[in-house]
Amino acid sequence: MIRLDDIQIFVRTAEAGSFSEAARQLNIAPGQASASVRRLEKSLDTRLFTRSTRSMQLSEAGERYLPHAKRMTNAQEQGRQALADGRSALTGPLRLSAPSDFGRNLLLPWLDDFQHQHPGLSLHLKMSDRAADLIRQPLDAVVRYGTLPDSSLLALPLAAGNRRALCAAPAYLERHGAPTKPDDLRRHNCLRYVWNEQVHERWRFTLPGGDRTVAVTGNRVSDDADVVRRWAISGEGLVYKSRLDLIGDLMAGRLLELFPASHGEPAPLHLICAHRSQLTPAISQLHTFLRERCMALMSKQAPKPE
Repeated sequence: MIRLDDIQIFVRTAEAGSFSEAARQLNIAPGQASASVRRLEKSLDTRLFTRSTRSMQLSEAGERYLPHAKRMTNAQEQGRQALADGRSALTGPLRLSAPSDFGRNLLLPWLDDFQHQHPGLSLHLKMSDRAADLIRQPLDAVVRYGTLPDSSLLALPLAAGNRRALCAAPAYLERHGAPTKPDDLRRHNCLRYVWNEQVHERWRFTLPGGDRTVAVTGNRVSDDADVVRRWAISGEGLVYKSRLDLIGDLMAGRLLELFPASHGEPAPLHLICAHRSQLTPAISQLHTFLRERCMALMSKQAPKPE
């Protein structure tokens, strides 16, 4: 059986370039380091180093084995850290980015509750309707709607079944009537917002006969989706955005949904990390917390006529 401490000593020796330096770093005797690597070579039935009286270097087999050995030692350390984190309170910075409407009206009070449960966390929140760059920006995670084009990102679902909802205020419908099909939108004032530098003005619906996309127009555009929602509540036009963002307005009667819920374009909500190594205990617990809040909110929707 291969011993993990032998693998660790092999990795450290490969990085240090000698048994004596590896032993010094690990605070063990040089003979112990040499014996450990020989034991690993015997278990693997191969030579990992090419040795001479003056130098040593990785063999061809050692070069191939080293990346795997590093992954094993990293996994061992991550396991130890996970156990340690599980025994201690969540602490340190929690750096997040979220869309404007969801961020202001839903996420803010939820994060208050989460931080009150974990007072050791320091919250850094960025709200923007521009897609945050997880690779270049100092963020632990982002909340984002839609299907991810980059499969290398780690997407944790918060509301997988969420869809867009076409809505208007009662005052607008009294003046202009209600559309009954997507093509009717061309005769209505459609309130649009900018997402990731592009105006969202091609509204797609999932109808029984297939998807239908309509190019809409209107007299108001904003780079803040929360502003567009407020315009709709004021009776200025139609809004088409995530139902999660509109549930409070629908429940209060400030907005009315115009098409069946199943006709809305899918708008799944995720908590996204750049890679799995960023899935810290804080992010894992935040994911569970936010998913429960989203599911509870979606369950409050009043049934809509089909």
